[in-house]
This record gives sequence, C-alpha cells and structure tokens, in this order.
Amino acid sequence: MTTTTLPNPGFGTFRLEGDTLRQSLLTALELGYRHIDTAQVYGNEAEVGAAIAESGVPRDEIFLTTKVWYERLVPGDLERSVDESLERLGTDHVDLLLIHWPSPNDEVAMADYLPALRAAQQAGKTRHIGVSNFTRAQLDQAVEILGEGALLTNQIEVHPFLQNRAVIDKCQEHGIAVTAFMPLAVGKVMEDETLQRIAEAHDASPAQVALAWLKAQDIVTFPSSTKAKNIRSNLAAFELTLSEDEMQAIAGLERGERIADPDFAPSWD
Repeated sequence: MTTTTLPNPGFGTFRLEGDTLRQSLLTALELGYRHIDTAQVYGNEAEVGAAIAESGVPRDEIFLTTKVWYERLVPGDLERSVDESLERLGTDHVDLLLIHWPSPNDEVAMADYLPALRAAQQAGKTRHIGVSNFTRAQLDQAVEILGEGALLTNQIEVHPFLQNRAVIDKCQEHGIAVTAFMPLAVGKVMEDETLQRIAEAHDASPAQVALAWLKAQDIVTFPSSTKAKNIRSNLAAFELTLSEDEMQAIAGLERGERIADPDFAPSWD
C-alpha cells in the first residue's frame, strides 16, 4: 500500500523558503521526485505551489501533502484553513491532508476535527487523509471515530536513534502507512560510527544508509536538502539494499533521541 500510494522518497520543505526552496524543489522535480511535503505552519505553501507550476511537471503526476496546524482544528476554521492552503498552493486539491499535531490536551475533541477532515476529503479537496504525531492511544481513538481504512498514514519522527517501534507496530495493526520525518536526525546520522562503517561497505554515505534502512521497513520518507548533490544522492539511497546483519546493527542504535518535542506534543509512547 505505502509505496504505490505514497511515492518514496518524497521531498521535504520544512524550513525552506524563498529562492532556496524554489531551486531545491525544481532540482528535486527534475531528478524525478514526485512526492512533495509541506504544511500550513511552514509558511511556504505559496512558494511550493509556484515552484510546482514553474517546473512544468503535470499536477496529476505529483503527490502533494499539506497539513492542518493544531490551532485551526475547530470545525469551520479547519475547512477555512484548507481552502486557504489550496489557494496558496494554486491547486483545487491536495493528495494528502494531515492533522499536523493532535489537539493539545484535547482542547478540540478528535470526534469534532476528524470528521471535519473527512468532510474535506468528501468535498474533493484532498484524495487521502491522515494524521501526524499521533500516539498509539490516539490512533486507536482515530480509527474508532473514522473506521479502519480511513487514514492513509501517520507521519512520525523515525530515524536510527528514535525508531518508534511501538507506534509503527500500532500503525501496521490498523493498516496505516508510516511516513517518517527527520529521517537523518538533522544530520546526526553522518557522525555515527556504525552507520559510517556500513556506508563504507556500500560505497555510500551514512545518510544513504539511514534512508535505505527506512525503505527496507516499508517506511516512506521525504529527506530535505538544499544541495543538488544531496538531493540526487538521497534518491540513489533507495537503490541500496542492506543485509540482515546491517539492519540488526542499525536496530541497536535506538536511544530514544527525540528531536521534535514541542511543549504542545502529546504524551509520547
């Protein structure tokens, strides 16, 4: 389900803006990336939309994701925020619309905002819906509200130092694809001796090894880079096959190192 519905890899646009975003996204699309990830809170939806239009790649060939910020979850406002996103992106629909973070302390009930998300899908404003940063208990609750099969993915932080196995298992239990953000642990994978050793054996980089490790688990990801050579090498990483011993060695790197942990985050598993 994951790799056919969600092209792997995608290209992430977090913290990219202006001409840097434009050049990076144009390079990615030229090299063959067809899955673009943005969000309302990134403040770059208009620039993402402009770059897609400039690229000349037909809109129907691109899998475009955006996310509803947690301050826009109240029904009515959620729908307005989606219309604003579509206007900025210059499109009449996205391919995937996510709840970026669950409502802090359930200030907005999931039973209110998830049906509003599904209504956006039923209105043709998104092909698929999903969530991001949901815990196991929140996933169970979401499935109880919307039913099995309604949510395409849970986008969560996964990298060799935070492997998030319990949440991944819960996603698989519900048939929900896992999408990993921060797959390179904001560059920390480059400094790890185990990943360096495996990389040398494959004439690859530690970043490529981390991406190949995710792909081997059928986890979709969208590394971000501003350098053409890294955008290219990230794509090449998906041709790399790791041995069982190498996968086990990377499994041993788990250390619970969470990078995205804002004060409004849920109580993590």
